[in-house]
Amino acid sequence: MNESPVLIEKRAGYRVITLNRPQRLNAFNEPMQKALVAAVADAATDENCRALLLTGAGRAFSSGQDLSERINAAGEVTIPGEALQKYYNPLVRMLRALPFPVVCAVNGVAAGVSCNIALACDIVLAARSATFLQPFARLGLVPDGGGTWLLPRLVGQARARGLALLAEPLSAEKAEAWGLIWQAVDDAILMAEAEKLCVHFSTAPTFGLGRIKHALDAAEDKDLSTQLDLEQTLQREAGSHPNYREGVQAFLQKRKPNFSGKR
Repeated sequence: MNESPVLIEKRAGYRVITLNRPQRLNAFNEPMQKALVAAVADAATDENCRALLLTGAGRAFSSGQDLSERINAAGEVTIPGEALQKYYNPLVRMLRALPFPVVCAVNGVAAGVSCNIALACDIVLAARSATFLQPFARLGLVPDGGGTWLLPRLVGQARARGLALLAEPLSAEKAEAWGLIWQAVDDAILMAEAEKLCVHFSTAPTFGLGRIKHALDAAEDKDLSTQLDLEQTLQREAGSHPNYREGVQAFLQKRKPNFSGKR
């Protein structure tokens, strides 16, 4: 197995980023944090990248923060916060702001901050054997990585509070039923299904998809009237892009559209 903590594979129109500390269930240490932030930032600047696939090597997506890093040389537990400021918070902001879709393939346990990184992606697929866990309460901590923002918006206040306060694992199938993720699939076809989505997005109207992401995120804290104005603005932008003309022409000519990835 490659020693790099994050593997990057460039495909036609998309990239695959794989968390790569399988011997530690892909627990985040500082090298992995740095590498993942750099990998996502690099994808954001690549005009040929029209989708991103995030997954984990081995039998886990990620078990979250590597707690062995929280013990200093004197044997004392360090106060968390620096990693959030330097890595996790910028990472979640980048994932939400990317001008193309992000697919996450959760191939095993997704715990702690890694669970919330997964949920920050646009479409989450999970193997049926996968579980989602917010273990922070077990440590006397608060869900981070956007967990307190994402959970209530995805599953509602009652279920969000249960997940956060009880710190009990949630199966992939229940996560799908609750609306936490897009879909639970058989383990054997997880990556094939995730790759199929990325292939679809790699030929989709990237400019418009980016505006959809922006509109959905903006709607979380806007009233209807303000959101209607934003939709009008974004629709004008999308309608001015060559992809709209191509989409209309392809529809009328009953052919497959040839969309540009231009953002």
